[in-house]
Amino acid sequence: MTLQARTVIGYGLAGSLLILCGSLGVGWFAADAPLTRLPLLIWLRSEMFGVALSVVALTAGCWVLFHAWLRLKHLAVSLRVVTAAALAWTSPQLLAVPIFSRDVFAYVNQGRLILAGENPYITGVSSLDNWFQRGTDIGWAEDATPYGPLFLWIAAGVMRVSADSAELAVLLFRLVCVAGVALILIFVPKLAEQMGTDPVRAQWVVGANPLLIISFISSAHNDALMVGLALAGTWCAIGAGRRRGGAHWVLGLLALVLMAASIGTKLITLVMLPFIGLLWAGTRASWPARLSYWMLTAGLTGAILAGLGALGGFGLDWVSVLAGTGSGASFWAPLTILVTPLAGLWLLLGHSPDIVYDVAGTLGRMCSVVVVLWLMFRGEQHRAFHRMMWAFAAVVLLSPLIQPWYLLWILPLFAAAGHLTGGRRRWPLALTVGVTGFFLAFGAADQLFVHQFLQADLMMVLISAAVSVAGVTLIWFLDAKARSVVLSRDPAAP
Repeated sequence: MTLQARTVIGYGLAGSLLILCGSLGVGWFAADAPLTRLPLLIWLRSEMFGVALSVVALTAGCWVLFHAWLRLKHLAVSLRVVTAAALAWTSPQLLAVPIFSRDVFAYVNQGRLILAGENPYITGVSSLDNWFQRGTDIGWAEDATPYGPLFLWIAAGVMRVSADSAELAVLLFRLVCVAGVALILIFVPKLAEQMGTDPVRAQWVVGANPLLIISFISSAHNDALMVGLALAGTWCAIGAGRRRGGAHWVLGLLALVLMAASIGTKLITLVMLPFIGLLWAGTRASWPARLSYWMLTAGLTGAILAGLGALGGFGLDWVSVLAGTGSGASFWAPLTILVTPLAGLWLLLGHSPDIVYDVAGTLGRMCSVVVVLWLMFRGEQHRAFHRMMWAFAAVVLLSPLIQPWYLLWILPLFAAAGHLTGGRRRWPLALTVGVTGFFLAFGAADQLFVHQFLQADLMMVLISAAVSVAGVTLIWFLDAKARSVVLSRDPAAP
C-alpha cells in the first residue's frame, strides 16, 4: 500500500473519529442510560458550548470522511486498498452513540415485546413498561413492526442476551449490522466480476461510501443485514444459472435460503425474488423453464418464511407488513417533488394537501407494481440482473417516502452493473456523490439530540448547516482531484 493511500485512509479515519466524538454530545441514548451520568457527557450534552462543539465535530467529521472518500477514488488501484479504507473508517463507528436515526431503539422494544409474549405485528411497543425510557421514538408507540420474522427472532435473542440493557443491546444490534456490511464488502466486488465490471470501483462506490458507514453502522439499521443477504443470494443465483448438475442445484437452493433470510429481515427484497428465479434458470432458459423456476423459487422461499413465522409464533401475520407500511412522504422524493405544486394549489382552494400526497403515493405504488411485472415478463433473459435492478429502483423511487438509507438498497446493484464508474456517462456517479453529500448534511443537521431546556434546536441546525456549507466550499474550490470525481470522465471506465 502506498504512502498516499495510507494518508487518505488515515485522513478518513480522523473524520470517523470526529463523528464518534460528536456523537457523544448529540447522539441518541436511552433516557435512563447510565453513561449519560458521566461528567464529560453531562457537559457535552447539557452545556450550550459542549453541544455546539459536538455538532461541529459531528458535521465536520462527516465532511472529512466524505472528502477522503472522494480522494480514495484516485487511489483505488486495488480491492485491498478500498476494503482496508472501508474497514478503517467503519471501526470507530462501532463505539459511536447512534446518530442520524434512533430506529435501533425500536428494535430494542420490539425484542422486549416478544420476550413479554406479545406479537409485534399486532401490538405496539407502548404496551411495555418504560418503553419510552428505552429511547424509542414516540412514532413507534402504536405501530406494528415493519420487519420480517427472522429479524424479530434476532431482536428477541439480542434482548435476552443483553438482559434488558439498552446500551448492550445497541452494541449487539450493531454487530448484526457488521455481519451485513461484511457480506456487502464480500459480494459487491464478486457481483461486479460476474457482471464483467470493475470490482474495485464498485467497492469504492458502495463499501467505502460514508452514507453506508453511518447508516448501517452508526445508525445500526437492520437494512445492512437485508442488503448483505440479498447480494449473497443474487451472487449464488447467478452462479447457479451458469452451472449444471449438482452445483446448479446447490447454489440455487442456497440462493433461496439467503433470499428468504433477507426477506425475513425486511420484506422489501421480496421484489427481487422473481428475478432470482430467472437468474437461477440461466440465460438460455425457455419460457416453460422460467415458469418452473418461478414456481420453485416462490414455493421454497414461501415455505421457509412460513416456517420462520410459525416457529416464532407469528403465523402469517408478517404478510400484513406488505400492505401496512410505507406511509408518509419525504420532501426529496421525486414523486413528492412532482405533486407538491398540485398540493399547494389544493391548499389554496381550502383543502388538505394530504389527500394529494396520499393519492400520489397510491398511484406511485401501482406504477411500481406495473414496472416490476413488465420487467418480469419483458426483456432479454441474459439481462435478468439489470431487469431486477430497475425493478427494485422503481419500487424505491416511485414511493413518496424515501429514507436516506433507502439509496443503499439499490446502490450495490447499480455499482455492480457498472453504471456508477464515471465513464462516458458521468452523471450517474455525479448524482450518487451529490445525493450522498446531501443526506450527510441533512442527517448531521436534522437528526440531533438536543435537550429541550437548552432551547437551542434551531441554533444547532444553523451551526451544522454552516459547517456543511464551509465543508462543501473547501472541498469544491480547493481540491481539484475531489472535484474531478464529479466533473471528469474516466477514459479507463466503460
